[in-house]
Amino acid sequence: MTDQKSMSARAWAELFLLALIWGGSFLAIRVALDEVPVITSVLHRTGWAMLVLWGVIFAMRLPIPRAPRIWGAFLVMGLLNNVIPFGLMAWGQLYIETGLTSILNAATAIFGVLVAAAVFADERLTPRKIIGVGLGFLGVAVAIGLQNFTTFNIQSIAQIAIIAGTFSYALASAWARAKLGDLPPQVAAAGMLTGSTIVLLPAALLIDGPVSMSLQADTWAAIGYYAIIATAGAYLLYYRVLAMAGSGNLMLVTLVIPPVAIVLGAYVRGETLMPQAYVGFALLAVGLLILNGTIGRPRN
Repeated sequence: MTDQKSMSARAWAELFLLALIWGGSFLAIRVALDEVPVITSVLHRTGWAMLVLWGVIFAMRLPIPRAPRIWGAFLVMGLLNNVIPFGLMAWGQLYIETGLTSILNAATAIFGVLVAAAVFADERLTPRKIIGVGLGFLGVAVAIGLQNFTTFNIQSIAQIAIIAGTFSYALASAWARAKLGDLPPQVAAAGMLTGSTIVLLPAALLIDGPVSMSLQADTWAAIGYYAIIATAGAYLLYYRVLAMAGSGNLMLVTLVIPPVAIVLGAYVRGETLMPQAYVGFALLAVGLLILNGTIGRPRN
C-alpha cells in the first residue's frame, strides 16, 4: 500500500533538492549526447555511479551479498531500471525537447500504480486511483499532442520510446519490492548499477565502438553531473527522502522535475514547447496529486 507520512521541513527541502538534481539531469544528458553515442552515454552513467556507490558501501562497511540468486536479481533490476529506460530516454532526447522528455517521464508514477495493482495484493486499484491514472494518461496524450496519434514520424517514435522507458521503471519498482526489499538500499543500488554496467560495456563496444576518453570539457562536466550527482548521489538522497516522507509523498518529486528541466532547456539550448505540453503536464500533475492523496483523500 502506498506509504503516506507527514512531511517535515527537512523532508520538503530534500525532496525539492532531489527534484532539482533530477531536473538538471535531462539537460546534462542532452549535452553529452552532442559528442557521445547513446549506449556509451548510458555506460558512463552506470559505470561511474557504480564506482561511487561501491566506495560508499566499503566506507560504511555494509555486507556484500554473495548468493547467485541476489546477483541475478541485480542483473534483472539493472536491465529494467537502467539499461532499458536510460537507453530509450537518451535516444528519445535526440529528437524531442528535454522539457517534454521530463514531462513524459512523470508517467512513471502512473504505470507504477498499474503494475503494482497487477502484481501485489495490497495495491489494488481504488476509484481514486483509477481517476488519477485516467487523468495521468490523458495528460500524457495531450502533452504528446492528440494530432500526433494520426501521424507517425521520428518525433512520435521518440516519445513512444520515452513512454516505454517509464513502463520499464514501473516494472523495476515492482521487481525491487519483490526481490531486493531486504537489502540495504545502498547495496541494492550498487548491485543494480553493476548489473547494468556488465550488460552495457559489451553493448557499447559492439554498437558504438571503443569508448573514447578524449572528450570536451563540457561533455565531461555533463557526464560527471548525471553519473555522479544525478545517479549515485541522487540514489542516496532518494532513499533518505523515502525514509522521511514515505513513497506517497515522494511521488511529488515528479511534479517539480519538469519545470526545472523546461527552464534549463529553454535557457541553455533555446528549446520551446508547444502549449499542449503545458496543458498535458497540468492534467498529469492533477492525476499524480490524486494518486498521492493530496487531492481526494478523505481527511480524518
